[in-house]
Amino acid sequence: MAASLRAQEAGWHYSALPGEGDRATMGCDRDASPAAFSCLVVRCEDDFSTGVYVHTSRVEDSGRWEMTLDRENRSPVAEATAAPYGARFGSDAGWLLERLEQGSFVYLRHSDDTNEPFRYISLSGSLYAINRALAWCAPRAPAAEQIPAPDVTPVEP
Repeated sequence: MAASLRAQEAGWHYSALPGEGDRATMGCDRDASPAAFSCLVVRCEDDFSTGVYVHTSRVEDSGRWEMTLDRENRSPVAEATAAPYGARFGSDAGWLLERLEQGSFVYLRHSDDTNEPFRYISLSGSLYAINRALAWCAPRAPAAEQIPAPDVTPVEP
């Protein structure tokens, strides 16, 4: 129950969804509650690439989203995936990741929800949270390129 409540907490924090641990960070809207929430998620994927997702209390998260990031309007499309989040942004993911890291606020809503208000997500602390989650995406050196342990034997006193 505690993980479920933490998953919809306002602000930027590690994802509390089962199995996600510290490989993903999510930023939720300021009015988030377990019943109504909108979150943007940055996740280190299994292949060490970076994924940007939308996770909300809507029944269906895929489709076109209307966003204003620091007074710049965009309408990226999110596609359903097998990940534990609603939908993943495809071609606009690089632009969106940069804005999430460097921006100050996001207003978003699904394009089908024209009668609903935009949700406000503060980007305060997002760069730090995203960098912590993406540390798991750092390139790994193959075994042949790793520096071996030193073969020096310590001298006994």
